[in-house]
Amino acid sequence: MRILLTNDDGIDAEGLACLERIARRFTDDVWTVAPLAEQSGKGRGITLTEPLRVQPMGERRFAVTGTPTDCVVLAVNELLPGAPDLVLSGVNRGHNVGEDCSYSGTVAGALQGMAFGIRSIALSQSLERFHDEVTAHWETAEAYAPGIISRLLERPSQAGVVMNLNFPARPPEAVTEVEVTVQGFRQSGEMHAVKRTDLRGRDYWWMSFRGRKQDHAPGTDLRAMDEGKISVTPLHIDLTHLPSVHDLKGLLGGAPPKRVER
Repeated sequence: MRILLTNDDGIDAEGLACLERIARRFTDDVWTVAPLAEQSGKGRGITLTEPLRVQPMGERRFAVTGTPTDCVVLAVNELLPGAPDLVLSGVNRGHNVGEDCSYSGTVAGALQGMAFGIRSIALSQSLERFHDEVTAHWETAEAYAPGIISRLLERPSQAGVVMNLNFPARPPEAVTEVEVTVQGFRQSGEMHAVKRTDLRGRDYWWMSFRGRKQDHAPGTDLRAMDEGKISVTPLHIDLTHLPSVHDLKGLLGGAPPKRVER
């Protein structure tokens, strides 16, 4: 089995080293193609306005001056000797649950693998709080990811679906359960901009998250993280809201409406 690894935290990230150890539990044919610099929050972004450069970082390891999506595209089309059988993206520093999934570079790397028809899995390790001084429990992802991946590989691959694995901010011995979840949504927006002023009196902003405690619905990936469970969520890229399709067909189906005169 050939496995392609990528991430959004960059080629030197601890989580990527953790993922390499996980992948080698399955095969020696492991290839790493990851961003040269951190690309967190870049989602499914692709680089169209400047060239991409590839820097060899050792045997079967490459750094790319681009996004996780760029990395998977280059890996599959240019850098690997043949298509991989599995794409693993992560292990992200911090969970990717709820609406995080829509802008996560970690999830995006797996989605691009899925777009190529390759079985793909995103992995993230939750943190007690997102701060540089906080050390992630990488040992938790490393302890449980191989067994979960093995189980997933036992079932036939489902077209158009990626598996989103999130490991709680607990040591391995404190984790007792895996839950298959749905994507949750926070009750209020967490993202906001913090305004500051530089030394020349010019305003600038840092994007940030409020991190307020919320009650999350049972069965969601958000609730699983709150309860210290491992969350496994099947995701797909179809953004169509089917109930609205049904309603709109009665409203807008048929001949185009005439222009409304003022």
